[in-house]
Amino acid sequence: MTVVDVTITRAAAKRHCRSVSQRVLIVDDEPANVELLRNFLIDVADEIVCLTDSKAAERAFYEFDPDLVLLDLHMPDPDGLEILRRLRSAREGRGFLPVIVLTADDRNVARNSAFLLGANDFLVKPLDRQEVRLRARNLLQTRRLFQEVRRATGSFPSLERPAAS
Repeated sequence: MTVVDVTITRAAAKRHCRSVSQRVLIVDDEPANVELLRNFLIDVADEIVCLTDSKAAERAFYEFDPDLVLLDLHMPDPDGLEILRRLRSAREGRGFLPVIVLTADDRNVARNSAFLLGANDFLVKPLDRQEVRLRARNLLQTRRLFQEVRRATGSFPSLERPAAS
């Protein structure tokens, strides 16, 4: 597995007593994009794992157990859509585990394909620092709320997703 960076952030130190993590997995084949995203999220996430090899994404997903995934759409095989397809059932088994798809492709077909395969958000490059941070925070907070519901009730609230065609 090609791990570009594993970062334990200052945010983690502030939240060390909280039982809910905020772990982010970033997968993009461009090292500059990975570094940019890592810097955007350094004080939002507790831990960040960054990959530039899309072939390592599945393994990293299972080993790192992220709370949020930022996934580039257009990468060498497998591309972001294939990774979404492969991780779909694993994500459903973990309740609400959000994915933000990143791409320079602003066509509706790219966006719709990502959403049909389970993406929770879609950002078009070039990325805006504040927008990335706010969307990541919102999805991490939503995940945290789902986890609290599970702890209180013993199960996740049901999420209906459209079937992929």
